Amino acid sequence: MDVVIRHLGPSDDHLMANVAEDAFDHGITDARLAAYLAARNHLMCVALCNGLVVGQVRACIIKHPDKATDLLIDNVGVAPAYQRQGTARRLLEEIIRLGKERGCQEIWVGTEADNEAAHALYRSLGLAAQKMVVFDGAL
Repeated sequence: MDVVIRHLGPSDDHLMANVAEDAFDHGITDARLAAYLAARNHLMCVALCNGLVVGQVRACIIKHPDKATDLLIDNVGVAPAYQRQGTARRLLEEIIRLGKERGCQEIWVGTEADNEAAHALYRSLGLAAQKMVVFDGAL
């Protein structure tokens, strides 16, 4: 299977017409996709196999008034049939490259406490686990 990694820009929304199940957590809407791709501080890369999106990674560039610019990896997903083949690693390497190119000096990524595959992947990229508590809720 020949998988190609591609950074998406505002005019690439048509590439999202054919997405493998479980590459994203939820369904994609045209308006949300267009807004995401148009935002200058958002990055998205996809893994394509014969025109099918089989994986994705999304990140936000966060500029601070008091410290270096961060790359916050918001989501990584790869369809089950394409897992354990290096697709997530390639997606992450590309989004990290793009972040560095845009001035990011630090990276943040979160995952579930029991997601050992993600933990191993992030450690293999040189990232260190941190103890923290995350609070969430509806606005």
